[in-house]
Amino acid sequence: MKTLKRRRMENKTDYSIRIKLLKAEVPRVVFRKSGRYIIAQYVTSNEARDNIVTGVTSKILSKYGWPEDMIGSLKSLPASYLTGFILGKKIIERELKTPIVDIGMIRNVNKGRAFSFIKGLVDAGVGIKCSEESFPSEERIKGKNLKRDFSIFFGRIKSKIGENDAATLSKGKVEENPLKRDRVKGKIKEK
Repeated sequence: MKTLKRRRMENKTDYSIRIKLLKAEVPRVVFRKSGRYIIAQYVTSNEARDNIVTGVTSKILSKYGWPEDMIGSLKSLPASYLTGFILGKKIIERELKTPIVDIGMIRNVNKGRAFSFIKGLVDAGVGIKCSEESFPSEERIKGKNLKRDFSIFFGRIKSKIGENDAATLSKGKVEENPLKRDRVKGKIKEK
């Protein structure tokens, strides 16, 4: 009987895939899904040591105008698409090498969150090859299938991401939400 390595037993690392990724000597985009957020990182490897060049979590979407009552859905299809779109903009802005996608131990389900994330990268301009049939439909990416139609917010958030110049993306700064600013000013004036 072969003894499994600890990280393999914990379902954190598939060593056979990791070795293939390291041998390729190509940077990779790591996609991870936690209990509340989508985590994405652009990673380069040197002698099996990972170096994170840039990263994004879906938590940043609240700064772009994600509705406060939908904060619990920051790992949904629209959130994973927008997270991929932000990371793709960062990769293009820094003129980084085209990566390969590493989804780790997450199940590879067509039309799921991972492929929504990849669609965001592709739409941002990163040259990742992927079959169009694997991507979710536009209705699902925009959130029309959710309990509350999310497509209006989706369009606003995507346009804000597109409007922000490269300097604000690289520094991690985002324009503040004007709706939130107006509410805070209104509360201050009432006092």
